[in-house]
Amino acid sequence: MRFPAAAVRAVPLLCLSLLGCSSLFHSTAAPEQTYYLRAPSAAGTAASAATGGVTATPSAPRGSVRVGRPTAAPGLDTPRIMLVQTDHRMNFYTGSRWPVAAPDLVEALTVQTLRASGAWSSVEDSSSPFPSDYLMQLAVRRFEADYTEGGPAPVVHVVLDCSIGRREGREVIATFVASGTAAAAANRLSNVVAAFQQATGAALIALSQQAAQAVHDATHRAAQSEARPAPSRGR
Repeated sequence: MRFPAAAVRAVPLLCLSLLGCSSLFHSTAAPEQTYYLRAPSAAGTAASAATGGVTATPSAPRGSVRVGRPTAAPGLDTPRIMLVQTDHRMNFYTGSRWPVAAPDLVEALTVQTLRASGAWSSVEDSSSPFPSDYLMQLAVRRFEADYTEGGPAPVVHVVLDCSIGRREGREVIATFVASGTAAAAANRLSNVVAAFQQATGAALIALSQQAAQAVHDATHRAAQSEARPAPSRGR
């Protein structure tokens, strides 16, 4: 079978066109980088308690606790690494991200920190089907690199609003703020992430210690109330 001459000449032109189109699928943009944070170690938590700041409590288990998925301030429920600038501007570092949205990252790190503290019989996350004695709810108020302080590099702020209460009756026993601040050594993303690690670790250590202290105090108050004799009724 013979092909027309025009069709034969069209074959190499078609091949060249396909090769040209294939270059459209090649991007010269730098790949997006994913950064992670680690929960502070049990040794770090103990060292912080020993050096002051928060009163340490005995490490014996005090029951189980479940950490709900944190809520987040506007603009922070994202995997982007956020920053704030002057004139109330919010932005993010291009080409970089956390593995998950900031609230999910904070939840996972909180669960790991509470487990490492040894102060609970069990610590569950928001997806756990198991009941718990206490519930912890967090709100991520700040989780950003702040460029408004005028320095050559940002200052990272991590601020968590915390509530803890008994599951039975949904009684809140304590509300507190856990925070951490760290200045980046230089205006490079690797230094900014290192500052996030330091600030987040400080906030989580404070959260762990304050939660344990709150449950310890609530348990002590309940025991005193039960031991107190009922007032006698006069005739």
